[in-house]
Amino acid sequence: MARIEQVDTSVAGDDATTGTMPPPRGVVQRLVATARLTTRSLHYRNFRLYFFGQGISLIGTWMQRVAMGWLVYRLTGSALLLGLVGFAGRIPTLVLAPVAGVAADRWDRRRILYVTQSLSMLQAIIMAALVLAHVIAVWHVMVLAVFLGIMSAFDIPARQSFFVHMIDNAKDLGNAIALNSTVFNIARLIGPAIAGVLIAVMGEGPVFALTFLAMLAALRRMRLRPGAVRRRGQRMLQNMGEGFHFAWGFTPVRAVLILIMVVSIMAVPFTVLMPVFATDVLHGGPDTLGFLTASQGVGALVGALFLAQRDTVRGLGRVIAIAALIFGVGLTAFGMARVLVLSMLLLAVAGFGLMVQTASSNTFLQTAVSDDMRGRIMSFYTMAFSGTMPIGSLFAGAAADRIGAPATVVIGGTVTVIAGLLFAWKLPALRRQFHAREVTRPIPEPDV
Repeated sequence: MARIEQVDTSVAGDDATTGTMPPPRGVVQRLVATARLTTRSLHYRNFRLYFFGQGISLIGTWMQRVAMGWLVYRLTGSALLLGLVGFAGRIPTLVLAPVAGVAADRWDRRRILYVTQSLSMLQAIIMAALVLAHVIAVWHVMVLAVFLGIMSAFDIPARQSFFVHMIDNAKDLGNAIALNSTVFNIARLIGPAIAGVLIAVMGEGPVFALTFLAMLAALRRMRLRPGAVRRRGQRMLQNMGEGFHFAWGFTPVRAVLILIMVVSIMAVPFTVLMPVFATDVLHGGPDTLGFLTASQGVGALVGALFLAQRDTVRGLGRVIAIAALIFGVGLTAFGMARVLVLSMLLLAVAGFGLMVQTASSNTFLQTAVSDDMRGRIMSFYTMAFSGTMPIGSLFAGAAADRIGAPATVVIGGTVTVIAGLLFAWKLPALRRQFHAREVTRPIPEPDV
């Protein structure tokens, strides 16, 4: 170690003549070590294929979301119909997630993903054809949004429970989930920007791109370990009952799911109020909305990279509690802010907290169950987070109409802080209950 830190004066003198200073070798080595630790899941071929295929596919997904919203508003000029389309696209997740979770545990998860991605691509093709033929109507968009929501309801539990099949060393599962969150947030920054340019130049039609092909190609090229496919001989209702019994009966899992649900209903829908903050609160325009959205995305990206550097799944309960508090405090302060720069900073803090909380919860739930139960538990995670968002969005819209967007966001942030404090207060008891119960699973036990 002493040899590494020693300064070679002759080399420094040579570099001084050119006006450059080489970085200390110790700093370079630490940066390389950090980069390797952060990206260690990419050493697995299957996950590497998934990572890049998913990245391209997600860019297309965000492009499609922007194009669909812009199309509906251009056709109708109605914010209500815009909200209804968003509701129609998300409500199938809440309704179908339990069935989708059983499907992910009974059937080949890669095959499920192949079917959902193929049908989602078909939906994008139909949407593009209707737009380019100038026959698109709002009811077309509504029906196709519901169809895409059904595909997502089956896609998400299968996708979330598929990670364990792509990672040979289960200790890297948390890193894989964090890297997946990273590519999601990168796509959230890139996709809308590309969509905006394409819509301005060519209209909405070409934005419904065939980026699903990248994910399909990645799935087809994977070589999975034997035993990745399991089929249950029990009936589907019996499988669903097992999942509900475990999720509700095992207190640590129940506590994490309840925290996610409370935050998703009360706080996460602040995103639908961003146009109100951009125009009425901060007195800006579309560029202000873009700055606010990007700030949240940057914070979420930093949060995902933070989790990717963790080399253990232990202590996730503490991370979840602290992240919920960070999200709640950042969101509450954002609701009170009236200056753009401060609002952007606070949204970055809130985005960081939300990302760390949800991704840590995802990792904990996956490491708390055996693989034959993972699909069902991830379906409950999907219900608690994504499935309740339509309800939260309706609540946020109604509350903002009565008491204003800032007060609505402050209430959501305050509730999140209270929920985080309660979770932290119960954490010692949850930890004891977790370790008192033996759960058969092929991956290391997290420390709640």
